[in-house]
Amino acid sequence: MTTRNSAPLASYIDLLLDAVCAVDKQGRFVFVSAACERIFGYAPDELIGQPMIEMVHPADRQRTLDAAREIMGGEPKLNFENRYLRKDGRVVHILWSARWSEVDQLRIAVARDITDRKQAESRQAALYAISEAAHAAEDLLALFKRIHLIIGEWLPALNFSVALYDEHGARINFPYHVDDHEQQPEQPGTATGRLCAEVIRSGQPILLTPGQEDAPPGFEQLVAGQQAPCWLGVPLNSQKGTIGALIVKSVAGGQRYTEQDKEMLQFVCAQVATAIERKQLHARLQHMAQYDQLTQLPNRELLRDRLKASLTLARLDSGRMALLYVDLDRFKEVNDTHGHAVGDMLLQAVANRLKGCVRETDTVARIGGDEFVVLLHSIRAAEDADSVAAKIRVVLAQPLRLEGHSLHIQPSIGVAHFPEHGTEEQQLFRHADEAMYCAKRQHHLGDKV
Repeated sequence: MTTRNSAPLASYIDLLLDAVCAVDKQGRFVFVSAACERIFGYAPDELIGQPMIEMVHPADRQRTLDAAREIMGGEPKLNFENRYLRKDGRVVHILWSARWSEVDQLRIAVARDITDRKQAESRQAALYAISEAAHAAEDLLALFKRIHLIIGEWLPALNFSVALYDEHGARINFPYHVDDHEQQPEQPGTATGRLCAEVIRSGQPILLTPGQEDAPPGFEQLVAGQQAPCWLGVPLNSQKGTIGALIVKSVAGGQRYTEQDKEMLQFVCAQVATAIERKQLHARLQHMAQYDQLTQLPNRELLRDRLKASLTLARLDSGRMALLYVDLDRFKEVNDTHGHAVGDMLLQAVANRLKGCVRETDTVARIGGDEFVVLLHSIRAAEDADSVAAKIRVVLAQPLRLEGHSLHIQPSIGVAHFPEHGTEEQQLFRHADEAMYCAKRQHHLGDKV
């Protein structure tokens, strides 16, 4: 007697959203349900007889084979996750439940496409990771290194570049760049440089895949041939506009990026752009708190920090250091006669000349008005500081031409030696200050004579 239960089982299975398949002992498909085409992109007749493992993502093949052996050994698998490559090259995440049928000598498995869930998890994880990196990284370089690692967890990103657009200089800088071929992307004509420039100009992502027929003009050569690398460039868009671009490049003949990857990277880059702006703002605020805005020299606060460090080192090593207090004689007359604009240019010129008189390890600071302090770290003898003071006098005595005016300036310099003139910060400052005023009085007496 015919009943409803006698209908072919396959007709019911084909109604399932999950895919059902059977694989023989050699690992070849012998049955697939209709959902396989929706999930993997292959029609059933394209899969029958094909090795299952060849569809698995290369990075997941070994653990998939290990799981298959355990299933065939009588150990069912529930909720086993791996990745497959669709017919169109996209990656799909699959959740499997499988067991071995001893009677049929087949592995029977049910596959669920969890790609959307995995992408949502990846987005959330990337959001948290980048937010955490932005707070933990000490500077932008550390932030970019961390972002490279984060993106590399879900995307082939051995070649990775961050480009930032400098509005003032109208140029693109590469604060972070890792590439196995192009070492200097800022050089004219490089593929990375050209792609970054186009992404920043357009504010739109660009995906370049091998053999692509609709590549943007000028980039056709990059995708010529099926073994060419795959490129993906995404703008770093902020509320102020496009501030830069992030570029990933696959190895030649390696895994191709997809539209899904592009969407994911766009989401991540929105967070990256926010993190970069936050770091840049923090760096600007920190710079403003530590540096004189006119001369870009360290200010009084940063000078004190460096002096404390220098004193600590000198005490530990029984070494020497010195403090030079430099004041410009008659600077007020320059402002009164030629205006504050010329006075500001004079201070900037003096700052540059002072930096040229000392080592890179020393500190030249502006502590206010026309007053500068030179901190000489780790000198061998007191005479070294006196030599620097003499050099400063000679260099600053050379005429300056500013806005058509020829200016002559004379500094008054006071020197404090550690440990002869003090072992504490305030003692050294006081001695250098008093020595400077003593030199200034001598200059005034000399002028009257």
